[in-house]
Amino acid sequence: MTSNDHAHHEEGSYFSGPPGVIGKVWQWMSTVDHKKIGIMYLFAIMFMFFIGGVAALLVRYELLDPVRTVQTMDAATGEMITTVTGERLAGLKDIMGANSANEVYNRMFTLHGAVMVFMFIVPSIPASLGNFFLPIMLGAKDVAFPRLNLLSWYIYVFGCLFGVGSILLGGVDTGWTFYTPYSTTTDADHWRVVLMILAAFILGFSSILTGMNFVVTVHKLRAPGMGWFDMPLFIWGVYATAIIQVLATPVIGITLLLLVFERFMHIGIFDPAMGGDPVLYQHFFWFYSHPVVYVMILPAMGIISELIAVHSRKHIFGYRAIAFSSLGIAGVSFLVWGHHIFTAMGELAAILFSGLTFLVAIPTAIKVFNWIATLYKGSIAINTPMLYALAFLFTFSIGGLTGLPLATLATDLHLHDTYYVVAHFHYVMMGGTVIAFMGGIHHWWPKMFGKMYNENAGMLGCVLVFIGFNVTFFTQFFLGTQGMPRRYANYVDEFQTLHQISTYGSWIILIGFLVHLGNFIASLLAGDKAPQNPWGGLTLEWETESPPIEHNFHHEPVVTHGPYDFDKVVPPGWDPKDYPLPENPSSH
Repeated sequence: MTSNDHAHHEEGSYFSGPPGVIGKVWQWMSTVDHKKIGIMYLFAIMFMFFIGGVAALLVRYELLDPVRTVQTMDAATGEMITTVTGERLAGLKDIMGANSANEVYNRMFTLHGAVMVFMFIVPSIPASLGNFFLPIMLGAKDVAFPRLNLLSWYIYVFGCLFGVGSILLGGVDTGWTFYTPYSTTTDADHWRVVLMILAAFILGFSSILTGMNFVVTVHKLRAPGMGWFDMPLFIWGVYATAIIQVLATPVIGITLLLLVFERFMHIGIFDPAMGGDPVLYQHFFWFYSHPVVYVMILPAMGIISELIAVHSRKHIFGYRAIAFSSLGIAGVSFLVWGHHIFTAMGELAAILFSGLTFLVAIPTAIKVFNWIATLYKGSIAINTPMLYALAFLFTFSIGGLTGLPLATLATDLHLHDTYYVVAHFHYVMMGGTVIAFMGGIHHWWPKMFGKMYNENAGMLGCVLVFIGFNVTFFTQFFLGTQGMPRRYANYVDEFQTLHQISTYGSWIILIGFLVHLGNFIASLLAGDKAPQNPWGGLTLEWETESPPIEHNFHHEPVVTHGPYDFDKVVPPGWDPKDYPLPENPSSH
């Protein structure tokens, strides 16, 4: 590539726009370019991650020292004096209009759960990395419905504003599941509850529109020569996710709407005092919320497939098995919601749901074994994306295996509503989705922004997040098995040491994320220019410039090889001398 070509390409970058701040802002706010929408999603999602993360740190800070009420007698007057210690969040009572530190704690963990689930993890990978890379990896100019894509972004922002409005009014203490009758009868200022419920309701529409867009894009806009089994596995992950988004999200939308109706019109739907059934709400909620766990994890699994193949320079083992297992997980996810409510259903139903739950382990294990087989005898590069992929294999496997005792009726009765569930959930959600998301951001950062980051700082951040995460949540398995109930601001003294270790771990996670933040800012301000293909990937996003031009490609790409044929094809942008192929490439 000549220097003149280079100048031409830079001019055509998707970042280029009109002069002046107002012109640039308007261009971004009115854009239908999937890359810009992906970047806007990325920054909005990271902002919500910050809010949810602060709430989590405050929850852990309160649990550092339990609330103790001590009564002593005044020697002079003979009166009993009551002293309360350990209320670390007491300073927030006045700000939030709460009556006690315990109430502040309840609002904080509700805020943490609602923001992290509905505003961060569900949209995190599909809406940001999916929006940016799905069309490019398919060889398309954009998604199928660009204007619908922009609308889904605005709906997301609108929904988040409702959530932030609820927080600014003081927050809600219903728990992120909004279980009835608690969510319909408590909290004198019901507007806060309604705002948070409406936030989740509105965000559902954003999720549905994004899912529809992706399904049509995958079906209709693949490049010439790209069959179903020539697609990158990240696309398969996002495609399976999109199907769940379209089919499951309307259920939670209707459920939350019924919740608001009951609150305002006093119609007995879920409230037993009015002839309703609270268990009905639990069924509706989990019919959506268990499939949505896979909305969170399937794109993450797609990222891991990309990271392991590219950074071990090896053809992915069992491509079709991984692709079909994504669809298998999506299918089974609709049949297992009952395992969240074993304690609220009959024996026969519980036995059936327990059996179905074990089925999820099969397609999940297929993926993990194939990833490990891919690593075997691979040329493994030790860099930030690969470290995150290896961290994922460790943490997600623990998350998956610790789910088996919760699927088993006899053990679930003991572990239900304890910290064991909290630990399991976080090993899947943070140890799975967030770890993979961070790996994906590091993998595609040079392509998105055209700048390289400091590799040593990236690996340091990864190690700190990994250590902090395990210190925080592995201790919670011990808390759970010893009987520590979740959602409690107070606890008996024998749990204190484990709670303190868990809190110290959360501070290590914070330091790790601050290292990443500093690294990304330094990269944007003063990072080296990224080459077209820094990792030697074979998928189509590495055939365009870093950052990509406005319409992704100068010419319509034609697919002539598989996405992981590392033993047959020299990666685009690489010199054959730097990438010697084997003399007798093995056939796959």
